[in-house]
Amino acid sequence: MNNYTLLKGFVDRILALMLLVIILPFLLSIAVVIRIKMGKPIFFIQKRTGFKGSPFQLYKFRSMINLYDSNNNLLPDELRLCSFGIWIRSYSIDELPTLINVLKGDISFVGPRPLRHEYCSLYSKEQFLRLSVKPGITGLAQISGRNMISWEKKFEYDIQYFHNQSFLLDLKILFITFIKVFRPEGINNKSKSYTDPFKGSK
Repeated sequence: MNNYTLLKGFVDRILALMLLVIILPFLLSIAVVIRIKMGKPIFFIQKRTGFKGSPFQLYKFRSMINLYDSNNNLLPDELRLCSFGIWIRSYSIDELPTLINVLKGDISFVGPRPLRHEYCSLYSKEQFLRLSVKPGITGLAQISGRNMISWEKKFEYDIQYFHNQSFLLDLKILFITFIKVFRPEGINNKSKSYTDPFKGSK
C-alpha cells in the first residue's frame, strides 16, 4: 500500500466513527420505522467482494417487504418495494449502515461499488482491475448515472478510478454525491427493480 492508501484508510475510519455517533438517533428512528412497516429483519446483509477479491458482509437498511408466491419464492423486487423503501432508496438512507463496513475497513467512502461475490468469476481480465482498489460507498459510476448505465460502462468508470485515484478526485466524487443525494436521479423506482444481475460481458 502507498502512503495515500494508508492515510485514506485512517481518515475513512475516523470519519465513519464520527458520523455513526452523530446520526445514531436518526439510524435508530429509521430502524424502528422499518420494523413497524416491514417487520424483521431490519438490515439487508449480503456477501460482497472487497479488496483483491476478499469477501465480506455488506450492511444496508432493508427496503423491501417479504412477499412470496404459492411456491414460497420471493416475488420480484418491484412488487416488494413499498413507499417507505422507495423513499429511503431515493435519498440513499438505506446505505447508511455501510458506515459500519467503513469502520471495519471492508470499504472506503470512495471507490468502485462492492458487488455480489459470485460476479468475480464473470469479470474479464480488465474488469478484474476494479478489485485492485478498496471498494467504496460511492464512486465514479455512481455520480455518472448510477442504475441507468450499463454494467460495462460502470466497469469502465471503476477502472478509470483505479488508474486515476487521488485525494482531489475523491473530494470531487464526494461533493457530487452530496449534491445528487438531495437531487435524486438515476435511481430505481417502484416500477423498476434494481439493476439486472451481471451475467458477464459479451
